[in-house]
Amino acid sequence: MIGSLKGKGIVFNIQRFSLDDGPGIRTTVFLKGCPLRCLWCSNPEGQNARPELAHRDMICTKCGRCVSACPKNAISIINDEWYLDRSLCDGCGKCVEACVRGALGIWGKEMSVEEVFEEVTKDLDFYEVSNGGVTLSGGEPLFQPDFAAELLRRCKDERIHTTIETSGYCSESSLKKVLPHLDLIYYDLKCLSLDLHKKITGVSNEIILKNLKFLVGKGSPLIIRFPLIPTLNDSNSEVAALAEFIEQIGVKNVEILPYHRLGIGKYKMLNRNYELEKIMPPTSEHLQMIKRIFELRGLKCKIVK
Repeated sequence: MIGSLKGKGIVFNIQRFSLDDGPGIRTTVFLKGCPLRCLWCSNPEGQNARPELAHRDMICTKCGRCVSACPKNAISIINDEWYLDRSLCDGCGKCVEACVRGALGIWGKEMSVEEVFEEVTKDLDFYEVSNGGVTLSGGEPLFQPDFAAELLRRCKDERIHTTIETSGYCSESSLKKVLPHLDLIYYDLKCLSLDLHKKITGVSNEIILKNLKFLVGKGSPLIIRFPLIPTLNDSNSEVAALAEFIEQIGVKNVEILPYHRLGIGKYKMLNRNYELEKIMPPTSEHLQMIKRIFELRGLKCKIVK
């Protein structure tokens, strides 16, 4: 976990006119760093805490300018193949400046709270007419709890509706920092099984379930988000157990996030393998069946597409 870097955070995207990250028209701020390694993650550029280099091989001519520009000798071209030693790369951006084709870019940028706030307030008029606001996402926004809390506070000071999308894998103290400044929490639940959770995310779900119970006890406004990944967490028994748990703790709203393949290209740009290459998105029939399992528990369920 990282806090503020001399009053700054690491942001990898600010997406305007978002419609699925909370009520109304929103601006979603994506913060870098995540302790989970979900196999289906569509934002792999948000996992590592620091800025990192992205390479678009399709438009790279292998001219070698980046090799000469790199002060760390982290880049090489061998047999017309481009290579990067990420253990040497510090994200300085010298190679990006040298690339005339635009094949290189840096994902992640240090920004102050005021710099981000200036960006999100460009859409104040849209928030007002649509009852929208600002959403923090990631990565895991609570990986940068101090920065997240201060940005949310600035938004609330201007009466901007605030939302956070979190895995819940964080300390209770991090939750307490942001809670006073939040209007809505989207809380990811992948599954109840400890072994399955470790297999598909790399971490235990014990902290996640504990923090969820803490938030429910505080009366925090919560919506559970369930990422539905075919062959991994979509068995009827697993979903039924999750629905029963959600009902028992007293949360009323669930949103299903169907698996998609839109992030695969990003893995290639980060020189990483995508492990779910053969898995396809769920069918409409399957989604409706899963939705029905939640509804049978009296939960209000929505499929987010």
